[in-house]
Amino acid sequence: MATVTATPAPAALGSRSRLVLFVLCAAQFAVALDFSILNVALPALGADLGIGQANLQWGVTAFALPSGGFLLLSGRLADLYGRRRIFLIGLAAFTAASVLATVAWDPASFLAGRVLQGLGAALIVPSGMALLTTTFREGPERDRALGVSGLLLSLGFTAGMLLGGVLTQALGWRSTMALNVLMGAAVLAGAPRLLTESRLPERPRMDVPGAATITGGLLALIYALSTAAQTGFGHADVLAGLAAGVLLLAAFGWIESRAAQPLVSLRVLRRRTVAFGNLGGLVTFAMMSSVIFLSTLYLQQVLRLGPGESGLVFGVIGLAAALGGTVAPRVAGRIGAPRTLLAGLLIQAVFTAAMLGIGAGGGTWLVVLAGSIACFGHLWAIVAYSITATSGLGDEEQGLATGLVTSTQQVGLTVGIPLLSALASSRIDGLRAAGHSFAEATLGGVRLGLATDAAVVAATALLAGLGLRAWRRVG
Repeated sequence: MATVTATPAPAALGSRSRLVLFVLCAAQFAVALDFSILNVALPALGADLGIGQANLQWGVTAFALPSGGFLLLSGRLADLYGRRRIFLIGLAAFTAASVLATVAWDPASFLAGRVLQGLGAALIVPSGMALLTTTFREGPERDRALGVSGLLLSLGFTAGMLLGGVLTQALGWRSTMALNVLMGAAVLAGAPRLLTESRLPERPRMDVPGAATITGGLLALIYALSTAAQTGFGHADVLAGLAAGVLLLAAFGWIESRAAQPLVSLRVLRRRTVAFGNLGGLVTFAMMSSVIFLSTLYLQQVLRLGPGESGLVFGVIGLAAALGGTVAPRVAGRIGAPRTLLAGLLIQAVFTAAMLGIGAGGGTWLVVLAGSIACFGHLWAIVAYSITATSGLGDEEQGLATGLVTSTQQVGLTVGIPLLSALASSRIDGLRAAGHSFAEATLGGVRLGLATDAAVVAATALLAGLGLRAWRRVG
């Protein structure tokens, strides 16, 4: 068993440090918000711009593809050319793209804005995380900063689900994109004066083959999983995307094992903390975003709650997440990040499984109670995996480590919903074909998704617990 040396509770941050943290986290929050804010607005958007029902998913996929696919490459660019510089370029691109998406006059202009938003997000996230981990010293100070960052990232996704419906109903779908303009402009106003430059002391050569294969592999997988949510896994595009993604990622591993200056050091990837920390992060993000999505289906399509009532449910869950994010750094300081990761995953798994008690006659209270506790544990897992996966590494490796952490976050947010959406949709279609009502079929699909979700999180907790048991935390 691992031995644990207690560490002090996370120290309070100074006023300038708080401002730096605010700027970095506000940018991360805007990106997370953009992942989910458009979901509820898609029908209104499609009617306004003339996008057919079958193509509405591209409003989300056009953002998800570049934001997930270019993360590792962007992290390396930040190491080479300056993390502050890449962060500001990404933030400016994201804000300008949000303007284009807000004023879009046809499908092409809107999708172009979404693609550019995704590229800006891919620059913001790894460079912002690298700035965070190099600005705040490893230990209680960094733990506290990572806790705030993880909290706001998760809350951003949840807030997007709430704000998307409220803004669309009150002001129209364009207001969801205009919110990103306001947030991006506000961060741009303060970031140049607060952030200091950070880069590797020596500039290594760019690993072009590695960059091409990892970017292509991630793009192919994200495309395949996003398409599967609409067409099912048997569609030719999905199968081709999955095959291409696996082959490109295998090629990436082969290239990195032989490169003199690899994009991703396999030596770093072999560290238990990096490997199992990121595994826990990938699953906790993917599965909790799916819980929110499946809960939305249940509340609105089975119980027939409106967007405002559903928003109140997610507001309570968001408060529980905030509490979990506040407590998590202190827990990690006392029992160690690996054990906190394990505890968070187990809490998330158990209370996601508890949501299987929902029924067609009512279950809002169960979604609120079990969902809140699951999200409380989810924030423990987020904070703990960020600490675990970036601890014990030098500044020269922080760009890579944070690139992996942010790739885990964004890919998790990207793939979780398509995977379980495809599973739930298949179950719904089967039940409908068997003669069940729409509400009964939807409930069956949601229950299957939740059961799968809980099982995946529990299995990951077991793997992470076994993989990290030999790591000895030194205070």
